[in-house]
Formats: sequence, structure tokens, C-alpha cells
Amino acid sequence: MRERSAGDAADEGGADGPAGDGGAPAGGRRALRLLLRASGLLRWTSLRLRLVVVFALVALTAAVSASGIAYWLNRNTVLDRTQNAVLNDFRKALEDSTRSLPLRPRCTELQDAARQMAAGPQNYAVLLIGVDRKGKDCAATTDKDLLTLTGVPASLRTAVDEARPVDESNRYAHHLYWQRKEVGDTPYLVAGAKVTGGGPTGYMIKSLSAEQQDLNSLAWSLGIATALALVGSALLAQAAATTVLRPVQRLGHAARQLGEGRLDTRLRVTGTDELADLSRTFNRTAERLEQRVAELSGREAASRRFVADMSHELRTPLTAITAVSEVLEEEADSLDPMIAPAVQLVVSETRRLNDLVENLMEVTRFDAGTARLVLDDVDVADQVTACIDARAWLDAVDLDADRGIVARLDPRRLDVILANLIGNALKHGGSPVRVSVRTEDAAGAAGGSTGSTALGARDGADAAPGPEADGGPQAPAGDGGPETARAGSGKLVILVRDHGPGIPEEVLPHVFDRFYKASASRPRSEGSGLGLSIALENAHIHGGEITAANLPEGGAVFTLRLPMDASPLADGDRRERRDGAADEGTEDDR
Repeated sequence: MRERSAGDAADEGGADGPAGDGGAPAGGRRALRLLLRASGLLRWTSLRLRLVVVFALVALTAAVSASGIAYWLNRNTVLDRTQNAVLNDFRKALEDSTRSLPLRPRCTELQDAARQMAAGPQNYAVLLIGVDRKGKDCAATTDKDLLTLTGVPASLRTAVDEARPVDESNRYAHHLYWQRKEVGDTPYLVAGAKVTGGGPTGYMIKSLSAEQQDLNSLAWSLGIATALALVGSALLAQAAATTVLRPVQRLGHAARQLGEGRLDTRLRVTGTDELADLSRTFNRTAERLEQRVAELSGREAASRRFVADMSHELRTPLTAITAVSEVLEEEADSLDPMIAPAVQLVVSETRRLNDLVENLMEVTRFDAGTARLVLDDVDVADQVTACIDARAWLDAVDLDADRGIVARLDPRRLDVILANLIGNALKHGGSPVRVSVRTEDAAGAAGGSTGSTALGARDGADAAPGPEADGGPQAPAGDGGPETARAGSGKLVILVRDHGPGIPEEVLPHVFDRFYKASASRPRSEGSGLGLSIALENAHIHGGEITAANLPEGGAVFTLRLPMDASPLADGDRRERRDGAADEGTEDDR
């Protein structure tokens, strides 16, 4: 009896998957770029979304990794178990079926042996190839459509036909070889072996569709588990974000309230974690800030009271001194020439001291928030003319203003603004000083009175006229004729320009500071340094602004912008007073 044997399985082919993987690196780079771009976008989103996305990515990575490892392990286990069972059965069936065959069997005998092998429990197709008694090749197959010699991979045929040297480490010249391949979309296991001693060569093919279905079911199960893990992680991240962000949101709300001036804001502290420590730190900080602000407010209030009291106390002796200085000034011509300069000095310094006291009292009203608007309909051209005429500046000031530009403002405060701006230009700039008046609509386009809407009749009950400033006459209001107009939602723009050397760049940011004097490049002022500051405060109380700049052709220009109708601000002041806001300073002090 011939010795027949088959060796262990070896030399697995590459039919498990696609041969080409050249597209994987490019796809990975594209995915990496998309992830980097997404991470860049996350920096501009909310913290809650970032927490959810990070949790989801971590959970997705963990789930995909676990699912991939589980799928790979189960795949190898299922395929190896099926493959080993099939190969062992094929080896045993090949030995048993060919043991009774002659060395050169007939084709019918090979066909019977092939059917006997294929009838086993593994349900695979068999192909037996041998040489009959006449020396002709004979191929017996149990499935002509599925398994033929041309359908067997060439690499597998070559390995099966190759005879290896027999030695102590290799007892058999021929071994059993296997390979996986796909026919259509169905995977198959193909194996072959040559019977030692000149027997037939056997091949078998086994469908792995059942295993593929099992693995697909496993993949679907793992995918569903991954999706559930992703949803669960998102819910967990939402819960964690809510737990973490709720104290942070409360802290942010409290910080905004603290920034708005509500210094009594405190956080409710629960727990002993880091967020609780942060809340305690915030409460301690807010408490110290409240104490510090209370101390500073007390000092500031005391300083304001001191200035106000000092100003009031100075008014009584100043009244007497002013009366005496006026008498001395009237008698200056009859005084001794040696005494006259001293008298003139006393008179000028008394006036300067009186102006300083009046300015200090006005500043204390602004600081205390008690300054109020007394509105009236003002023809701006008449107001500017009255201001210039009252101070005898007509020869030094050029006026460019059309009549009929009517604004609802506080005439006394407008007179103070104009007097300070024009007086500053005359003292520190160069003649002539030019005052221009124009209007701007809500979009900022400049125009004159022609672009305004007609002024209708107003009640005027709340616009009691204020007293005159610096002895100047009160400017008349608009006559309400057909030419009178107002840009209700626009701006009143008044430019005061001089032809002097301009304002030094280092001085320009400080021209509206209190008690600030110009540098040596300008003549030293005899004023108190409060004029421009008071002008700016009067503009602010109207809801306006004053800016200073130098012109390229030389000289400085001050630009005053005021709303054409300051009634909303005055109405707001009245509502505050009705709500109980204290109004300690009155215009009677002027």
C-alpha cells in the first residue's frame, strides 16, 4: 500500500480583501485636515458644545476601537475555526477516498471518489486530477460551474505541484495549501493537496457566505452599539456640561451684575469642589470691592461737600470784596498813581476769584449729578450772536450761521459752551476766530436749515427760561415762522476755529481736563483751567460731545455736536426725580 500524507496548511494567499490600498494615506490626510478645521471652528463656539463634542469624540474613538478589535478577533476566530474544520475534513476525506484507488484510476473511479468526498458534512465541491491507465489526464469535479482546474488560482496550483525535499524537518514532499478568494461578492476557501507517491491531486472549494453573514450581523451589532455609546456619551456630556456650566453661568451673571454697579451681588455656595471655592472667592472679592467702593465714595462725597461748602462760604466775603473792588475801580482815576496799579490788581484778581468760585460750584453740580436741563426752542444763529455780542467779541469773530436752525436745548448751558469755546480760541489762538453752524442728519450727512423739517408748535410748559450766564443777554427763541426748521433726529454741529499755532500734540488729549493749562508754546492763561471742562460737561448733559483737533493749514478747531432735540434726556431726568432721586443742587445757585 502506497504511503499517502498531507502536511499542515501554509502559504495563505491575498484574497482576503482588495489588493490595492494606495488610497488610504490620501483619505487619512483629508480626514485629518477636516478634523483640524473642525477643531479650529470649535474654538469659536460655546463651552457646552465643545464639551459635548469632546465627550462624543472620546466615546466614538473608544467605541470604534473596541468594536474594531472585537470584530477583528471574532472574524479571525470564525474564519480560523471554519477553515480548520474544512481543511481537516478535506485532508481526511482525500486520504480515505484515494486509499482504495489504483495508481492509475479510471475517470469514473475518480468521479466516484470526488462525489464521496463532497458528500461529507462540510458541503464543499471537490476536484480530483489524475492520470488514467492510458496516460491521459482526467479531471473529476462535483461542480463544473464552480470548481474547475482553470478556476483554481495559479499560485495555489504551483504550490500544490511543488515537491519539497524530504529531511528530518520535512517528512513529506507535498503539503496541503489553501487560499481565500472571492467569486462575485461571495468569499470562498480554496485548498489543494497532492497525494504522496503518485496519487491524484485534489482541490476543494468551500463557500464562506454563512460566515460572512455572521460577521456582517456582528458588524451591524457593533455599529449599533457604537451609535448607542455615542448617544449615551452625548447625553452624559450634556448632563456633565449642565452640572459644570450652571455654576459658571451663575458666576458670569453675577460678574455682569457686579460690573453694572450692583456691588451687593453674592453667589450661593454649595459643596466643597473647585467651583464652590471659585464662588467663595468671588463673594470675598465682591465684598472687599463693595467696602473699597464705599470708602472711595465716602471720600469723594466728602470732597464734593467740602468744595461745595467752601464755594458757598466764599460767596459771602466775595460779595463784600466785589462791592469794595467796584468802588475802588470807580475811584481809580482819583487815587494816588502809586496806589492805582495795586487797586487794578485787586479788582482783576477779585473777578478771577469770583469766576473760580462760580466754576467750582458748577463742577460740584456735575459731580453730584444734580445738573438738570431747562429746555427751550433756540434759534442757534441768534444764540451765537447774542453770546458774541454780550462779550464784545463782534470785531474778532466771524459767524457763518443761517437763521432758522432751531434746536430744543438749554439756552443757558449752550451759552456757557459757546462762551468757553470762543473765549478759549480768542485767548490761545489767533484772530480771526470763525464760528460755523450746520446740521447733520441721522446718517451723518451735513446740511443747513434747508434740509430740516418744519418746526411745529410746542407746548413749552416744561421749558422755563434759565438765567443768563456771565451777564450776557438771553438769546431769543425761534419765531416759529415758515422759515424756521428743525432736524428732529439729526445733530447740531458748531465749529469754532482759530488761526493760531494750533494745539501741541502732547497737549491735545488733555485740553478738556480740569485745571489743565496749556504748555509754554501758548500764552499762559489767566483762567482757572475749568472752562473747557465745564463746556464738555454741559455738552454731555445734552447727550452731545466736543472734540478738538488741529487743521493741516494751521490753527485749532473745536467741534460741538448736540442733538437737535434734547427732550428725551430732560424727560429721563424728570422721571428719575419722580422716582425719588435727590436733587440737591438747583439752578437758583447760579
